[in-house]
Amino acid sequence: MPYRMLVTKELSELLGVLAHPCRLRIVEELRAGEKDVNALSETIGIAHSGMSQHLSILRAHKLVAERRQGRNVFYHLRYPGLASWLLEGLEFITPDADNFQQLRSAVRKAKKAWS
Repeated sequence: MPYRMLVTKELSELLGVLAHPCRLRIVEELRAGEKDVNALSETIGIAHSGMSQHLSILRAHKLVAERRQGRNVFYHLRYPGLASWLLEGLEFITPDADNFQQLRSAVRKAKKAWS
């Protein structure tokens, strides 16, 4: 397979994994360090089972790793630069006219919180 096709295929798969809002939030939450499933579930506001499914997908694609301590499982980013890369991606969000101010404010707040 030519190198360009291989690279674009892999990048497309990565973007597909990150295409879910909950998985983006997980990456954002893990930027500061490891957290357990319960803390992530509470912070993001989804059920433990849903969180486990999202973490399973991120783990399968080697974006997060786990550390077990007794019955608790703690997750961390394998590549901490991923969170920074996503933060840089906020520059490419182009709001439509209807929600321009609201999205602009949300982007500003996200940049502050994620930095």
